[in-house]
This record gives sequence, C-alpha cells and structure tokens, in this order.
Amino acid sequence: MKIFKLLPVLGLLLIVSSCTTVRVASDYDREANFGNYSSFAFFKPGIDKAKISDLDKKRILRAIDNELAAKGMQKSGNPTLLVSIFTKERERVNVYNNNFGWGWGWNPWWYGGAYGSTVSRSTEGSLYIDLIDAQTNELVWQGVGSARLITGSNIDKKEERIREIVSEILAEYPPGLASK
Repeated sequence: MKIFKLLPVLGLLLIVSSCTTVRVASDYDREANFGNYSSFAFFKPGIDKAKISDLDKKRILRAIDNELAAKGMQKSGNPTLLVSIFTKERERVNVYNNNFGWGWGWNPWWYGGAYGSTVSRSTEGSLYIDLIDAQTNELVWQGVGSARLITGSNIDKKEERIREIVSEILAEYPPGLASK
C-alpha cells in the first residue's frame, strides 16, 4: 500500500524535472579562430525579425550581454562578433495514460478497466543565438536551446527561465570549452 502513496509523488517529480530541462545543440565553423573574438555588438536587423515581444527581446539580450561579459567579452561599437537571435515556438501536447491492470490476468496493484488519461499542454520555444564574424559577415557559431516556456504573468519566473536558457546555450561557446 505504501507504493500507492509514492506513485503520485514520483510522477510529479518526473513531470517537474522534465519541464526544467533545456535541450541544447551548437554548431560552428572549424576554420574560425575563436581566440580572435573579444568584443560584440547586437545585430539589430536580425533581432528585429525575431517573432517575440519587445520585452522578451530585451530580456534575452540582457541575458546574452551578461553571459558574454562573464566570458571576458566586451560590448563595443567596433565589434569582432555580431550577435543575432531568432525564435520558434510550438505547442506541446503530452498524453499520460493511467491504465493500471487493463487486460487479462491479475495485477498486484490494481485489477480492472482503464483508470483514465491526462492531457497536458505547454508551450515550447527554441532560441537560436547566432554569432557572426563582423569583418566577413559570415556565421561562425550557432547555438540553439529548446525548453518549456513560462507564458504566465509572473515576470520573475519568465526572466529566470530566459536567463537559464541563454546560459545553457552559451555554455557551449567557445567550441571545445564545455568538454574541457
């Protein structure tokens, strides 16, 4: 009987822990010398195309600014790197089947028909951060992070989530640093 008391807690922990993860991937130009990049500026034409609110753009740019500054890079009027972003958003639907003991035979926890299903919906977004060589205007690094978004009106949680996503993405920059 103790297992019945633990199942809801374990299920809740699984759901909550799956919501906090940020899936990250990055790609880069092997020919680029990342040691030459010491300053950055935001590439306004690219950022203006991002289909998110201006407030969220500001939050993302502030988080990028803080992360790059923590890596020793400086914001500059004559940068070596240009930073651009774009976003994608989609609704995610999860169906959890709670079918305990359906079918033939006996189950030690439950016997009988379907117990029911639960459907949950969440918004998942992807943030792409592009780093462009300012001299050649070529993409040298791209990082993408996909995660569940905070869509409510709690600004503190929204800002914290954006900082977490940006931090996870830029942990991959410069290439080879994360694996060392």
